[in-house]
Amino acid sequence: MTIKAKIKVLIVDDSLFFRETLAQGLAADPLIEVVGTAADAFVAKDKIKELRPDVLTLDVEMPKMSGIEFLQRLMPQYPMPVVVVSSISESVFEALKAGAVDFVNKSDIYSEHNPEAQFNEIIVKIKIASTAKVGFWKHETSPVPRLLPQPEFGSGDGKENQRVIAIGASTGGTEAIAGILKQFPPNMPPTLIVQHMPPVFSRMYAERLNNSCLMAVKEAENGDEIIPGRVLVAPGDYQMRVKKTRDNHYVVECQKGERVNGHCPSVGVLFDSVAKYYGKYAVGVILTGMGSDGAEGLLRMRQSGARTIGQDEESCVVYGMPKVAREIGAVEKQASLVEIPGIIREFLNGKS
Repeated sequence: MTIKAKIKVLIVDDSLFFRETLAQGLAADPLIEVVGTAADAFVAKDKIKELRPDVLTLDVEMPKMSGIEFLQRLMPQYPMPVVVVSSISESVFEALKAGAVDFVNKSDIYSEHNPEAQFNEIIVKIKIASTAKVGFWKHETSPVPRLLPQPEFGSGDGKENQRVIAIGASTGGTEAIAGILKQFPPNMPPTLIVQHMPPVFSRMYAERLNNSCLMAVKEAENGDEIIPGRVLVAPGDYQMRVKKTRDNHYVVECQKGERVNGHCPSVGVLFDSVAKYYGKYAVGVILTGMGSDGAEGLLRMRQSGARTIGQDEESCVVYGMPKVAREIGAVEKQASLVEIPGIIREFLNGKS
């Protein structure tokens, strides 16, 4: 019988109380071993050399050197999975851009409300991070392409302009989505996004994308119209679905609900509704992430006539969701992250 090695974790945080609290919470899992702690980046660097951890947990607000600067210096020398454990801040997204795999809201761990669930969340993210590929790719930038002429579906049903792009992602997805959206011109068909993300962060993420993309990006609200040039990001803790109004307009419905495939928002919930209302006028994209959320929904999209894309293993931080989708026949075309924007445009213009 093979005994699975424990995941060695180094905790980096300037608060002694938090280091001890987190170490105690992680020690409850038999597959995790906290091999050390560090109060700042300089101590952390020495301990990385000495202890060779598998995963680092890192606060972004620290004395002497910020977590962001530490990441920027660490990744080229010692590429390793990093889970940011920090307060709600834009800095979290800078950390992800610098190479962190995932993040956890520190205030949730301090909270007295269901602390066991909060520790379970970071334990799961540490385990996922331990399987992630890091420091191996950077999204290539290129000039924003010009949108090709609208496709000629030839259906004669008047729905040529009722197109939509649906994108789902989890671990590693924040930067992957940003890399794709930055290639979209402002007149792109409406784009709906589910990125597994907690409340507040989803709004900050949408605002960040809005400031860096040519399309208008916002955190979705119940009843928002699905219109060209707009990107709607599912809000944390809400399921987002497509709905058709009585006057034949398409809107999103954002409602509190149970987790589906372990998630709220769930990629599968969005994809199912896109399959129902858009059929062959949709393009579905499933990106990096652990688990299977969205795989069956993408299959239903493909069965309804939609064009579907899965990110390839080489460019994924975690090749989980796209892998399952491909295995069940949901992925029409598998491609690298750099290739996906061009394939989306080809599909929208009726090219295979």
